[in-house]
Amino acid sequence: MMKKTRRSVRDTRVAGVSRTPDDPNDLDACREAALRLLDAAPRPSGAMRERLVGKGYAPEVVDDVIARLIRVHLIDDEAYAQSAVRYCASRLMGYRGAVMELKRKGVNRQLAQHVCDEAESQGVFAEAAWELGRRTARKTAGLDVEVRKRRFWSAGGRKGHDPEVLREIAQELFV
Repeated sequence: MMKKTRRSVRDTRVAGVSRTPDDPNDLDACREAALRLLDAAPRPSGAMRERLVGKGYAPEVVDDVIARLIRVHLIDDEAYAQSAVRYCASRLMGYRGAVMELKRKGVNRQLAQHVCDEAESQGVFAEAAWELGRRTARKTAGLDVEVRKRRFWSAGGRKGHDPEVLREIAQELFV
């Protein structure tokens, strides 16, 4: 008597569907995969390239698809980076933290620094640091001043703020 094997939900869901493309050089299949990825979420070209190559498409085909998507404005690294910087600022991150986050998301370092430089010149990161200071001051009201400062410095460091800005804020808010 043969023993029945139980198929997992994952096996059933992907049964008959290949995880890797039949032809790594199939431009149309690669384009479709890229469009599905863009349907799910906007992506910079670096992250898109990494995902498509990871799916098994040939790097030359991936580069052609990405170049086409850039030409038709479906991928715009600078717009993506600007949007990501706004998100970082809303999370009260500093310059260094925002650059690291952009790199992690697949934006090249030069573009990440350029967009963060623009945001810094507009005072975005300084305002984020001040808001972080105000929030920390509210949350730590009633605690010892040294504890309050330590918590603020710790939060500011984790979020990648400039120590000079943190020092100025600490001197004003945590007296």
